[in-house]
Amino acid sequence: MTSSTDTGIETQSETHAVLLTDVAAAKVKSLLEQEGRDDLRLRVGVQPGGCSGLIYQLYFDERTLDGDLVRDFDGVEVVVDRMSAPYLDGATIDFADTIEKQGFTIDNPNAGSSCACGDSFS
Repeated sequence: MTSSTDTGIETQSETHAVLLTDVAAAKVKSLLEQEGRDDLRLRVGVQPGGCSGLIYQLYFDERTLDGDLVRDFDGVEVVVDRMSAPYLDGATIDFADTIEKQGFTIDNPNAGSSCACGDSFS
């Protein structure tokens, strides 16, 4: 992936291995349209916490920080910070809209275990 800097010079950006399903990408686009913002990206990360050790972070961010890894999914940019990338390698983000569950889900092959509520993993 290439991007232009303020100087007009194209730089090579590194990507990450997080996947965003078509359903999740469509939901993100819908949410961004509702917000009326086209400058936001979906940021995915992990941080210490929860009963199993790490919790997921999933939110919209207008910033791109030094060291961020970016991947585009049909116009939806997904950003992962370098520290979170190994924990999320191969993870798939989906969106469910059923009676049992509504919201984004993360299927992470790196999660050795998770808590009963499903909000944290180790």
